Amino acid sequence: MDQIAVKKGLNNNVMIADHPAFGEVILIGKGIGFNRKKGDLIEEGQAEKMFVLKDEREQANYIKLLPFVENDLHEAIISSIELIKKRAASQLNEHIHVALTDHLMFAANRIANGLDFKNPFIVETKTLYPTEFQIAKEVVQLLKDKSGVEFPDGEIGFIALHIHSAVMNRNLSDVNKHSQLVTKLVQMIEENLEAEIDKEGIDYTRLVRHIRFTIERVNNGETVEEPKKFATLLKEEYPVCYNLSWKLIKVMQQTLKKQVCDAEAVYLTMHLQRLQKKVK
Repeated sequence: MDQIAVKKGLNNNVMIADHPAFGEVILIGKGIGFNRKKGDLIEEGQAEKMFVLKDEREQANYIKLLPFVENDLHEAIISSIELIKKRAASQLNEHIHVALTDHLMFAANRIANGLDFKNPFIVETKTLYPTEFQIAKEVVQLLKDKSGVEFPDGEIGFIALHIHSAVMNRNLSDVNKHSQLVTKLVQMIEENLEAEIDKEGIDYTRLVRHIRFTIERVNNGETVEEPKKFATLLKEEYPVCYNLSWKLIKVMQQTLKKQVCDAEAVYLTMHLQRLQKKVK
């Protein structure tokens, strides 16, 4: 196993070091920086996590964050990311170290100052990403146990989006944009059907997940086959739902700046009609 030379300790949990194969790296691990001096040699396996400093700006941003993060909270965040990796059973995009640390640091500051920040997308997030949401609930509990900071339920939704972004290797801004788009579409459906949808119901879950997969198909340039006769039947039998589905598709196209194939209107109409029956 390679030995790594310490360059600089940033705090008890983080060091900058020289790796014989990778050059400058950041080492993360509980207590790894305690009593370390420049030039000390340590075994690579002593670190819980190692960053190779390829993206200098991102690594610089991480280093800048550290003086502002309480030690207990930072240790809890390190443990949280290890928990996420274990529960997700996949490699995480390493940007999660910067993004989640930054988010939780500011969230903890808001809590300490008595500021409440609502999450308007939590219901949709829970429905869109149920696995990530469950992991995020475990993370919030771990953070409370290890740092004493009690994050509100709304933070579960925000953390879930960070997890989804890291697991799927997607830009967090895109993940947020898609969640906001789903929320907007659901609001349009409620306004047009003049009813409040049961957010705990199975039809709502099916609708939101259908919209999610529609968005993913559009982004990936995938199309679905259009059943011509079925489309004509739906248009004649359920004109309100059919017209509403096209309104929703136009909003998708404007937001995603990509074409949505006609067949998507057919399948969306079916979900809308099922909902309409329930809310009458």
